[in-house]
Amino acid sequence: MTQAENDVLKAAQDHLWLHFTRHSAYEQSEIPTIVRGEGSYVYDIHGKRYLDGLAGLFVVQVGHGRQELAEAAAKQAQELAFFPLWSYAHPKAAELAQRLASHTPGELNRVFFTTGGGEAVETAWKLAKQYYKLVGKPLKHKVISRQIAYHGTPQGALSITGIPAFKQMFEPLVPGSVRVPNTNYYRADEITGVPGMTAEEYGIWAADRVARAIEMEGPDTVAAVFAEPVQNAGGCFPPPPGYFQRLREICDEYDVLLVSDEVICAFGRLGTMFGGQKFDYVPDIITCAKGLTSGYSPIGAMIAHERLFEPFKDGDTMFAHGYTFGGHPVSAAVALANLDIFEREDLLGHVTANEPRFREALEGLSDLPIVGDVRGSGYFWGIELVKDKVTKETFDADESERLLRGFLSKALFDAGLYCRADDRGDPVIQLSPPLIAGQKEFDEIASILRGVLSEAWKRL
Repeated sequence: MTQAENDVLKAAQDHLWLHFTRHSAYEQSEIPTIVRGEGSYVYDIHGKRYLDGLAGLFVVQVGHGRQELAEAAAKQAQELAFFPLWSYAHPKAAELAQRLASHTPGELNRVFFTTGGGEAVETAWKLAKQYYKLVGKPLKHKVISRQIAYHGTPQGALSITGIPAFKQMFEPLVPGSVRVPNTNYYRADEITGVPGMTAEEYGIWAADRVARAIEMEGPDTVAAVFAEPVQNAGGCFPPPPGYFQRLREICDEYDVLLVSDEVICAFGRLGTMFGGQKFDYVPDIITCAKGLTSGYSPIGAMIAHERLFEPFKDGDTMFAHGYTFGGHPVSAAVALANLDIFEREDLLGHVTANEPRFREALEGLSDLPIVGDVRGSGYFWGIELVKDKVTKETFDADESERLLRGFLSKALFDAGLYCRADDRGDPVIQLSPPLIAGQKEFDEIASILRGVLSEAWKRL
């Protein structure tokens, strides 16, 4: 290694505070350091290649190393590197807002830019609170979300998040968040206490828990329901048939905003521009980020129905909320160039056409005794791991710790696959490759998983 490379590793060890990371894991070893990417692959500081089976973090839709996105950023930085959207506009933000509105369902026409997904979720909750105050329903402030769902780390978004372990160190959080069951049909029997439900029956049952929660809290106090099209945390829970249609009916009945948190599911991840389009529902608000620029520059957005903007048109009313870098000119320019690639290469069509092949490659692992369930949509899949396939017995906390953190995460990476071994709920492997991936990458993912999961079972 060169001295410069050694300096980088030392700087990471001595000064970098990693996100969601147990630093004790690196007391006796160097921090894995990724230095470049190309297509569906990334390379570490030693030159070893890894298949990016998570698209960075559900982000790099068009793949790594796209020169035209770097050029779009450079060109915009030369023209206008920065200007805020506080009482002023700039061309790229206006153009991007118009372009996003052209892709959204229904009348979701108003785009409020942020720098990331957590900020977009925070923005949506604040808008819901102020909107109802402006229309004469000031008690409506509460939010309903689903168990194990992850919605971000800011104090409001963290309150909406349904993972207790992520929240306890930061309490007290913003009050007014209520939890309901998620759409994990694999665990429907134990969730409902009613064995043998069909997927459709479970979908209606789960949606009706939202109605019950609204009634329990009082319809005059509930402002919004936050739900991902496919729930991420817990391992890719797609909605059962009819779930979102029933949820839409419930929100309309009680005058509650349906917020589709599409930070992961938007921009092609499911084969549609927005996740709700995959499952045929129209929300009142969409929150999005990640794939909008394929990660080449940070940006996020809250996209609201036109009626939610109406009370802000008159008099001295304003939404007293904003971010210095929201809608940053460089990020907006990159997003526009990224969407150009989507259209030119028909990435939505590519994902839709290849989804069955990806599913088949992963379902081929179902013969392994450790694989309990394979579920997901588009290019967003989870594999739930179990001790017993027949009873669906899961691992206890100690076993999960040894399995995921003690073996799987490192073993998969060492085998050349970057993905997520997740224990926010029952143990799962999550996969979400760049949208340019195809059969070659699917086969490689399945091959590596087969070897590592077989070894994991032997160790158990």
